[in-house]
Amino acid sequence: MTRIETLAVHAGREDFIALGVNAPPIDLSTTYPVTDLDVGTASFDALVGGAASAANPIYARLHNPTVGRVEQAMATLEATEACVAFGSGMAALTAVLMDARSRGGHVLVVRPLYGTSDHLLASGLCGLEAEFVETGDIAARLRADTALVMIETPANPTLDLVDIAAVVASAGAVPVLVDSTFATPVLQQPARLGAAYVLHSATKFLSGHGDVMAGIVCCSEQRARGLRVVRAATGALLHPFGAYLLHRGLPTLALRVERAQANAIVLAARLAEHPAVAKVHFPGLGTVRNAHLLGSQMAGPGSLIAFELVAGYEAAAAVMSLVRLMTPAVSLGSVDTLIQHPAGLTHRVVDPAAREANGIGPALLRLSVGIEQVEDLWVDLRQALDAVRLSAAA
Repeated sequence: MTRIETLAVHAGREDFIALGVNAPPIDLSTTYPVTDLDVGTASFDALVGGAASAANPIYARLHNPTVGRVEQAMATLEATEACVAFGSGMAALTAVLMDARSRGGHVLVVRPLYGTSDHLLASGLCGLEAEFVETGDIAARLRADTALVMIETPANPTLDLVDIAAVVASAGAVPVLVDSTFATPVLQQPARLGAAYVLHSATKFLSGHGDVMAGIVCCSEQRARGLRVVRAATGALLHPFGAYLLHRGLPTLALRVERAQANAIVLAARLAEHPAVAKVHFPGLGTVRNAHLLGSQMAGPGSLIAFELVAGYEAAAAVMSLVRLMTPAVSLGSVDTLIQHPAGLTHRVVDPAAREANGIGPALLRLSVGIEQVEDLWVDLRQALDAVRLSAAA
């Protein structure tokens, strides 16, 4: 079996030799000539009905070849039949939820997960009743109208792991959506464990350079048809230039994940020893729920770290203002290291009681470790931590 590192380089390039190119071509057309009306009509019907492609693309909202190539690449990496790309991770999730309405009006959700995902589900904006449950309660909370079970693993921002195979077994015939953004297909492939949908905010690790807004859902071809219908009707398409950048980033995905993960392993261990830090959440330290899944479900601990400061919110805010090499900003998975405050930023839209119940408190910071030299990162982080420790002691 071809390994993920090789697949990341070659996936989605199957037609390059025939095209006579060695880099992803960019098709920026918004419309395509229809010289044969019968062919055009048949193509329109196929694409509006959810087909992956047709003899004539007709209109860019229905199909784009550049987008199609990166979709093929991601389906290959996630070991699924198909992939559907969207303009953002939230557009991708919204499409899954809208399509789920054809199966029922009830969704089971395991917290924690990305703050805006939580908000979208809790708000009912997609016309679904979201019930937040523990993994052990999924089987008991299933209803006749349960259309979807959603989990995120590793969880955002606490890095807790969720047993995908166990959730799939508990869900029975109900499809399971796994947000695998933190893991990437380099470390985890949920479809091999029975997940029906694999969601990524491709803005993060998949593009990897902080210059693309994109989302993808990998699934069976049957499920992909429904998602394409939603995408065509709502206009939630990924722009071809974004698809080009996303595809260009994939060949270095494994290298970036491995380097950032190696850095994170070092930083997590040092953070755990620093007197300004109360607790470090990192799968590699065994300090998250279901850390035993490391090495089986998940090939490595990843490059996200969450840590709590002894001196609380003030110390967390100070660290964000004191770092000089790291960037205090939301998002993650880029080549540069980002640090942010979940309770005040990415998860501010989550119900405060739910935040606290899921460990997203005022002292928590989330670190997305990049590919810089790890000693430079530690010097920067340590000086900020030393400063807040001295300030607290004064």
